[in-house]
Amino acid sequence: MARTVGVVDREGNVRLLEPIRVPALRPMLVIILDDEPLLSVSETALLSEPALAEDWNRPEEDEAWSHLQRAPWS
Repeated sequence: MARTVGVVDREGNVRLLEPIRVPALRPMLVIILDDEPLLSVSETALLSEPALAEDWNRPEEDEAWSHLQRAPWS
């Protein structure tokens, strides 16, 4: 999965957003994107979870999806 691990400033300096551990010296590929850095998928999911929980954690939702919780042999 691709993820944003750093940024490049106007002078061309690469800055990592967090330490990266590798077992030995490795080549690196840098892709410069036109857009501003986006939140990673996991951050986006975490940020939207409370809003989605309000809609998902209702008795009507439990009833609507209850057929998926039944074992096929029951």
